[in-house]
This record gives sequence, C-alpha cells and structure tokens, in this order.
Amino acid sequence: MNHTEKIHRSDIGHFWKGLILPVLIFLGLLLFLSAGIGNVSSLSEEESRRCLQDAVIRATVQCYALEGMYPPNIEYLEDHYGLSFDRERFIVHYEVFAGNILPDITVIDLSM
Repeated sequence: MNHTEKIHRSDIGHFWKGLILPVLIFLGLLLFLSAGIGNVSSLSEEESRRCLQDAVIRATVQCYALEGMYPPNIEYLEDHYGLSFDRERFIVHYEVFAGNILPDITVIDLSM
C-alpha cells in the first residue's frame, strides 16, 4: 500500500474556500484606498486653484494700494508684481470694469 498523501478534490475545494474571504477583504481595502487617493487628489487640485485665485486677488489689491488703480490686465501683474502660473493648467479670467473697481477674477483649473 502506498502511504504518500494524495490531494483530493475536497482538499482543493477547502483551500479555495479559505482563500475567498482574505481575497475579498484585500480587494475591498484596495478599492477603499483607491477612492481615498482620488479624493485627496481632487482636494489638492481645488486647493491649487484657490491659492492661485487668492494670489491674483492679493497682487491686484497690492497694485491698487501702491499705484492708486487696479491693473489693466493679468499680464501687468505678471510683469510688475511677480505673479506666475501654469497657463497650460489654469485659465485666469480677469475682467476690468474701471480703474477704481475691483476686477472680476475667476480661476479655472483645466486639469479637473
């Protein structure tokens, strides 16, 4: 009689049944982590947009305080007040009504 162990089909079935729960838990954690990373990424993009908008407003107000008028365009802020931003990622809408009224400033993030 041969005393070597034989692998039965029922042993293989128990192996797979014992593996299902850990694999499902791993996939659930992976999904949870992926959703969390996506959420952090979108928050970071929104924060970048808001920081740029705040910087444009600060430079605009600084120009008004120093020169007595709001800058005529966004390029003026870049040339005279050191404002810089990635034009491939952001659109800065800067609409002037008059030299003594705060311009309408909107920043759009193209990566969102």
